[in-house]
Amino acid sequence: MAVCYKKLWKLLIDKNMSKTQLIKAAKISTNAMAKLGRNEDVRVEVLVKICAALDCTMNDIMEIVPDPNV
Repeated sequence: MAVCYKKLWKLLIDKNMSKTQLIKAAKISTNAMAKLGRNEDVRVEVLVKICAALDCTMNDIMEIVPDPNV
Protein backbone atom coordinates (compact mmCIF):
# COMPACT_ATOMS: atom_id res chain seq x y z
CA MET A 1 0.00 0.00 0.00
CA ALA A 2 1.10 3.55 -0.66
CA VAL A 3 -0.02 6.99 0.44
CA CYS A 4 -1.40 9.66 -1.89
CA TYR A 5 -1.75 13.36 -0.99
CA LYS A 6 -3.91 14.50 -3.95
CA LYS A 7 -6.63 15.47 -1.48
CA LEU A 8 -4.19 17.86 0.23
CA TRP A 9 -3.35 19.63 -3.03
CA LYS A 10 -7.05 19.97 -3.91
CA LEU A 11 -7.79 21.34 -0.43
CA LEU A 12 -5.02 23.93 -0.81
CA ILE A 13 -6.52 25.02 -4.14
CA ASP A 14 -10.00 25.22 -2.60
CA LYS A 15 -8.63 27.36 0.25
CA ASN A 16 -6.56 29.48 -2.18
CA MET A 17 -3.43 28.64 -0.21
CA SER A 18 0.08 28.03 -1.52
CA LYS A 19 2.47 25.34 -0.33
CA THR A 20 4.69 28.09 1.11
CA GLN A 21 1.77 29.49 3.08
CA LEU A 22 0.99 26.01 4.41
CA ILE A 23 4.62 25.50 5.47
CA LYS A 24 4.42 28.70 7.52
CA ALA A 25 0.91 28.09 8.91
CA ALA A 26 1.60 24.48 9.92
CA LYS A 27 5.21 25.15 10.99
CA ILE A 28 6.54 22.22 8.94
CA SER A 29 9.85 21.97 7.11
CA THR A 30 10.36 22.42 3.38
CA ASN A 31 11.81 18.90 3.46
CA ALA A 32 8.51 17.54 4.78
CA MET A 33 6.63 19.42 2.05
CA ALA A 34 8.96 17.97 -0.59
CA LYS A 35 8.24 14.46 0.71
CA LEU A 36 4.51 15.15 0.52
CA GLY A 37 4.95 16.29 -3.07
CA ARG A 38 6.59 12.97 -3.91
CA ASN A 39 3.91 10.97 -2.04
CA GLU A 40 6.56 9.71 0.37
CA ASP A 41 6.02 8.80 4.01
CA VAL A 42 6.12 11.65 6.52
CA ARG A 43 5.82 11.65 10.28
CA VAL A 44 2.34 11.62 11.76
CA GLU A 45 3.32 14.78 13.63
CA VAL A 46 3.62 16.58 10.26
CA LEU A 47 0.17 15.40 9.19
CA VAL A 48 -1.32 16.49 12.53
CA LYS A 49 0.19 19.98 12.13
CA ILE A 50 -1.23 20.25 8.61
CA CYS A 51 -4.67 19.15 9.82
CA ALA A 52 -4.57 21.72 12.62
CA ALA A 53 -3.56 24.50 10.22
CA LEU A 54 -6.27 23.57 7.70
CA ASP A 55 -8.93 22.64 10.30
CA CYS A 56 -9.47 19.21 8.78
CA THR A 57 -8.86 15.51 9.43
CA MET A 58 -6.26 13.16 7.95
CA ASN A 59 -8.98 11.68 5.73
CA ASP A 60 -9.31 15.13 4.15
CA ILE A 61 -5.64 15.32 3.10
CA MET A 62 -4.55 11.79 2.27
CA GLU A 63 -5.63 8.34 1.18
CA ILE A 64 -4.11 4.90 1.11
CA VAL A 65 -3.90 3.42 -2.39
CA PRO A 66 -2.57 0.17 -3.85
CA ASP A 67 1.19 0.35 -4.32
CA PRO A 68 1.89 1.06 -8.02
CA ASN A 69 5.23 -0.77 -7.78
CA VAL A 70 3.63 -4.12 -6.91
